[in-house]
Amino acid sequence: MQSIWSNNLEHNLRNSLTKNIKTDAVVIGAGMAGILCAYRLMQNGINTVVLEASTIASGQTKNTTAKITSQHGLIYSKLVNEFNLKTAHNYALANTIAIDEYEKIINKNKIDCDFKRVSSFLYTKADSDKINDEYKAAKELGINANITIDTELPFEIKNALEFKNQGIFNPIKFIMPLTENMNIYENTKVTQIIDNKAVTERGSVTAKYIIIASHFPFVNFPKMYFMRMHQERSYVLAIKSDKKIENMYYGIDADGLSLRGYKDMILLGGYSHRTGECSGDKYKQLANNAKIYYPDYTEIARWSAQDCMTLDSIPYIGKFTKNNDNHFVATGFNKWGMTGSMVSSMIISDLITGRKNNFAGTFSSERKVTSIAMKNLIKEIGQSVKSLTAQKFVPAENNLNNIPLGVGKIIEYKGKKAGIYKRHDGKIFAVSSKCPHLGCQLEWNNTEKTWDCPCHGSRFDYRGELIDNPAQKNNKLK
Repeated sequence: MQSIWSNNLEHNLRNSLTKNIKTDAVVIGAGMAGILCAYRLMQNGINTVVLEASTIASGQTKNTTAKITSQHGLIYSKLVNEFNLKTAHNYALANTIAIDEYEKIINKNKIDCDFKRVSSFLYTKADSDKINDEYKAAKELGINANITIDTELPFEIKNALEFKNQGIFNPIKFIMPLTENMNIYENTKVTQIIDNKAVTERGSVTAKYIIIASHFPFVNFPKMYFMRMHQERSYVLAIKSDKKIENMYYGIDADGLSLRGYKDMILLGGYSHRTGECSGDKYKQLANNAKIYYPDYTEIARWSAQDCMTLDSIPYIGKFTKNNDNHFVATGFNKWGMTGSMVSSMIISDLITGRKNNFAGTFSSERKVTSIAMKNLIKEIGQSVKSLTAQKFVPAENNLNNIPLGVGKIIEYKGKKAGIYKRHDGKIFAVSSKCPHLGCQLEWNNTEKTWDCPCHGSRFDYRGELIDNPAQKNNKLK
């Protein structure tokens, strides 16, 4: 299950780090956020090394729907109510500038990545005041927006909010040209950070500045980002149909769909859920919608994405901790990773080069904790307690025969809890039921045949091979 962007991922593999080196800055993670940070730092004359655990853009960047938009769901009415007009305005302006920055970089470097300016729509099929509330907030913040029911959607809607002059592109065709002159080490996993040194299995990078852009920070302490975020999964079908879509659409209803066009395809997404809480076949649900709204459709590709969700819907960008001026973080993009990545590069490069950045306080991890954020923090703690308790005290099945073919379950296996997957040919695969990150009990995702952690979002295939962090190692049954 590969995304349509993965077709553009062919490149000459970079060497792995095999010695100790020194540089001005080291970026951990060669996804969109990491590469854009490295690009801006290099543009400012700062020697930069990028370390990537796998290969360039092999993580969430290749799984995005690649919407470059400042329209992030019902964000602005929420920010106005929970924070203030200034915070909402800074968030809107930063993300609007991010769209322009993509276009500037594309034009400056003559990058052919199918970039196009389009409109982005929030829509609802229900009678709701939420769209109107978001419109009022957008207008108060000076955003170019309007209410409409005139869309390309193949179904009737009750209301929609249009943001004009947004962007779409092919993220891999954009990112690869930027990496050509970068000092990148692939298949080089950072295992720890010690003072000003990023340590890998076969070498280390000593740098004045360390930027953690690895999707979910793998450094647990002292900031404990794992308590301040959870991860969610969402699913996409790329289809062809006689009907076309030029713009972007995002449904605010519980069963709302995400749509955007790309060449002669439509990207149809939705059915997001907290990682570790998957029920039903999400691809089948998307296919059912495709059949209803695009009866003549042909499926081209299917894939899924994983996103870090913060307590208050604002990313954590800037200093990793307030007491360290040399370590930085970019995470928690809340499903809007394209603009989030660009905003990260703008803020972090300014902090490092000493330029004033008017948005840094808004995105800082040290920002004000709202009452809603505190409630969400309590929920996150409760989720962890629930999963840790399940790992220790909730009994598991003890009969392998109760596991259907093609399904995974937690059972008592050889005197301990284990995650057992019974492949369609009857072969059994066993992993530890305990996530190696912080010990939460893993849950089976039958849509993707993976073991997922409901606490912090680590994921493993049915053999126990690590797919998504913050876990740092494979999950084997001991």
